[in-house]
This record gives sequence, C-alpha cells and structure tokens, in this order.
Amino acid sequence: MSRGDFLYDQIAEAIREEILQGGLKPGDALPSVRQMSRRWDCTPGTVQRAYQELADQGLVVSRAGQGTRVTHKQLETRDTPMRRAALVHRAEAFLLEVLTAGYEPAEIEPAVRLALDRWRSAEQRQSPSPRRILRFVGSHDLALDWLAAHFPEVAPGYRLDLRFTGSLGGLMALAEGEADLSGSHLWDEESGVYNLPFVRRLLPGKRVALVTLAHRRLGFILAPGNPAKVKNLADLTRRKVHFINRQSGSGTRVWLDAMLRRLGLDPGRISGYDEEERTHSGVARAIAEGRANVGLGLEAAAQSFGLEFLFLTDELYQLVVTAPNMELPAVRSLCKWLRSREATKAISSLGGYDTSETGRILWVE
Repeated sequence: MSRGDFLYDQIAEAIREEILQGGLKPGDALPSVRQMSRRWDCTPGTVQRAYQELADQGLVVSRAGQGTRVTHKQLETRDTPMRRAALVHRAEAFLLEVLTAGYEPAEIEPAVRLALDRWRSAEQRQSPSPRRILRFVGSHDLALDWLAAHFPEVAPGYRLDLRFTGSLGGLMALAEGEADLSGSHLWDEESGVYNLPFVRRLLPGKRVALVTLAHRRLGFILAPGNPAKVKNLADLTRRKVHFINRQSGSGTRVWLDAMLRRLGLDPGRISGYDEEERTHSGVARAIAEGRANVGLGLEAAAQSFGLEFLFLTDELYQLVVTAPNMELPAVRSLCKWLRSREATKAISSLGGYDTSETGRILWVE
C-alpha cells in the first residue's frame, strides 16, 4: 500500500470522526484541497480521494465555486449519511474487537455473512412479505448513486440495489431476469438513436418502457488547467497524453469506439486505452490521482473531484423496464417521482444534467 492510500483513509476517517463528534456541523465548509494537502503533507489527489470517499457515503457534497460542505442530513432521521457513518463506526469497533481476539479477516467475513443469512431466514419465516429490493443492473450514473441513497424516501419500504456492469450488461441482465430494471445510454452509430435499436435486438418480442432519467453532458475529464492541452479525440494519440478508458460494453466506450472509427483513429495508438474503470467516478479519481491526464466521462463526475471538463456530446440516459416490471410498486413510485419537481431539482443539482425530459416514457413494442 502506498503512502497516498494510507493517508487517504486517515484523512477520510479523521473528518468522519469530527462530523460524528459534532466538530463539523451540517453546512460547515471543509478546508480546501490545497489547505488539507499542506496540513497532511500529501498530494492534492490524496485529499480529493478522501473527499470523494466521504461524498460517496453522503457525508459531504462538493459544488463548483462553493467548496466541499457537510450535508444537511440529520442523525435522527432514518437512512441518513450520519446514521450510516455511525453504523460504520460501530462495525469498525466490532472488527477491532474480534481481530484483537485473534481472528483473521478471512474468518470474520464469512462468519458475518452467515449470521446475516440466518437473520434474514428467521425474519422471512416470522413475517413473510413481498420482496423489498429493486434490482438495478446497468450503466453507472451519479444521479442513480444519489437516488439509491434516498430511495426509501422515493419508495417507502424499498431499497434500490445497484450493480454497475455497463449498458450492454444491464440489458442482458434484464433479458435473463436478473434485474428489475436497467440503465442504458447506448448510441447506435447507424441510426444516431440512443438505446432503442439495442433494446429491440436484445429484448425481441417484449414490450419495454424506456424511461428518461436525463440528458447528460459527456466529455473529457482533465486535470485543472488542462496541462496536457487535450482539445479533441485526435489529441489522445499524442505521445505525452495518457488516457483512462471505460470498460467494454459501457455506453461511453461504445460512443468512443464509434467516434474513433469515424475519425480513422487507431485505438492502439492511444496510451492507456486498455486501462479501464467501471464508473465515471473511477475515471475522475484516476485523473485526480495523476494515473492519467485525460478520461472520458460525465461533467458531474469532473465537478465532484474539482477537475476540468471539456464538453464533447450530449447523451440520453434511460431506464429500461419490461412491461410486467412497470407494475411493481417500487417502479411505479420511481416513475412518479421522476416526474416531480423534487426529482428535477435533485438531478440538476449534480451538474451537467438536462432534466427537461426526465420522467418521459417511450414504449417499445
């Protein structure tokens, strides 16, 4: 483990502890990345990684020009960042106790899983109830990250389980019954249409709803100031440019490969083309840590890490749901929420999203 990895954990834990103890209150601003890097004698990328870890847990939120602040969620309300952080703190205390008693991590993990399985079985026997988990498989999106954290407010009594496999993987999981809904932003090079041609090919003969989550701004994620001077796709082939890619099957990768073919650019000439991240946040983190100097991702991901963004295209992200699954109570609640002002406000606040068509449903026969 590198020193940066060690410090990133330490910084995040120190801030978490200060929030839990009340030293940092909702709305309080965290020190700037530059101040924290001086305080901890580390790189800005290490601090950014710690801040992103806290953001992923919902404890802090970053806004361009406003810095990073503690969220306004309160500990006494259910399913809040503070509540989850308190649970992590208790779990760490338990882990320390059993490690001190001589148990190894390889023994602890399966024991905890077994205990949870037994508890779930006992709970189901005592009070049988409908499945309360909505299974999502598909392309990564920061609005979905937010939605999963707030899903009990959208569909009371339900949890949104996210598995990010890329757009193609999500459609295949939906076809095989391994998902209740998927998320896709697959651009068809021949027709210039998003998602519809792929849905017809992978889900033939099925009635399917395409529910618009949002239009998203996709482009280059770059270090502040764009020191690599990347301005277009052709610049990716320059010698001093190192790229970080998305995984094969992701909508972002499908779009990139189509554009490279259209421009006659050989992927083999792009340094880092085979280095993959599974999420937009992962791409942004790689840039922030200096593992690459350019990646392709969402403007919202660039903003969350304080990075530069160069717009390339506007893409359509849709939730894909089969007709029977549209009748699930949690899906009905989700579709209703997407048409609300609350949804528009929440998604727009992430940056780089156009919500003018959010909640629109297109049926594919």
